[in-house]
Amino acid sequence: MLENRKILLCVSGGIAVYKAVALVSKLSQAGATVKVIMTESAQEFVQPLTFQVMSRNDVYTDTFDEKDSSVIAHIDLADWADLIIVAPGTANVIGKLANGIGDDMVTTTLLAATAPIWIAPAMNVHMYDHPAVKRNLQQLHEDGIRFIEPSEGFLACGYVGKGRLEEPEKITELVKDYFTREHKLSGKKVVVTAGPTRERIDPVRFLTNFSSGKMGYAMAGAAAEMGAETILISGPVSLPVPSGVTRIQVESAEDMLKAVEAHFDTANYVVKTAAVADYRPKAIAEQKVKKQEGSSTIELERTVDILKQLGQQKKNQVLIGFAAETNNVTKYAKEKLSRKNADYIIANDVSEAQAGFESDTNRVTVFGKNDFEQAFDMMPKQQLARQLFEMITDKEESYDS
Repeated sequence: MLENRKILLCVSGGIAVYKAVALVSKLSQAGATVKVIMTESAQEFVQPLTFQVMSRNDVYTDTFDEKDSSVIAHIDLADWADLIIVAPGTANVIGKLANGIGDDMVTTTLLAATAPIWIAPAMNVHMYDHPAVKRNLQQLHEDGIRFIEPSEGFLACGYVGKGRLEEPEKITELVKDYFTREHKLSGKKVVVTAGPTRERIDPVRFLTNFSSGKMGYAMAGAAAEMGAETILISGPVSLPVPSGVTRIQVESAEDMLKAVEAHFDTANYVVKTAAVADYRPKAIAEQKVKKQEGSSTIELERTVDILKQLGQQKKNQVLIGFAAETNNVTKYAKEKLSRKNADYIIANDVSEAQAGFESDTNRVTVFGKNDFEQAFDMMPKQQLARQLFEMITDKEESYDS
């Protein structure tokens, strides 16, 4: 399943290094070509020869030990890999990478890499929960690095808790799934809208909402990861652009409509995740409106319903809308599906804990035509985005067959 796939395994120092040996074996058995870089600390647990035998490739341990004089080793390895896995990922290597420190073969290669990087953390439960480690994990997450979360169980130090390196068999399955999924949207163009819009009142004030853009950015990242040409039309949020995604920055509902329409005819999938303002001030003051005694009234007018307008215009596009509700979620989602001529409506209750605008997790139910309905449990938004695209692409393939 992994034939012709090139995987670079970066091994840092911890007792879980022995699992990295098994991981090389599992990946190689699945057909992958695996090369290994080890930190100095990792070599205290397992000798490089072990990885050399299991991978049947040279093992790299020293930035200045150039095995091929025609290339610079850490740059060549960074360019070579289709996927880079750091396992075990110690607090030390996580901290270095989060802060841009390249002081050995592993960290200099990681900093030079353009391939996707996955880190499988492994450390004592209290280290994993330390505020500094949490900050570093968050920074790497924002930088686009994925994590294979450690299992809970008995640790070498005697504690029981989160911190064990995930099992080699599970990591191998995740790698297989990744490469299987990688080309599902190849040759397709996906347009995603994300975040809130701002409707100006005057030069210093505007109407907006609580949308963070996290779900839309996760959808765009998943589409790009699955091989799509991905256009992300984003309202004003401060989130990093996912790898492989082209972002178009907009402010108002009118701006977003124009940007979507510019790409709509050539799109295969349009994902309307943005929380677009339903109303805007009828008149925008050219100067700051000064406060005055008593109450004040702002006359509002409707903005264009972008999803409904796209539903009227669509030909072969798959149109996916989101419905953020606080009550009667199923009723409103089904009405929206019909009224706006969408192919799918992804609905969630934003009043639910850990499923609202600012959260990193979400729980949704997907509604489609012919009474299709599928619920997804609470999970991180990146993971949910991938599962949503997998489900939708599978569903569309079944319609075509």
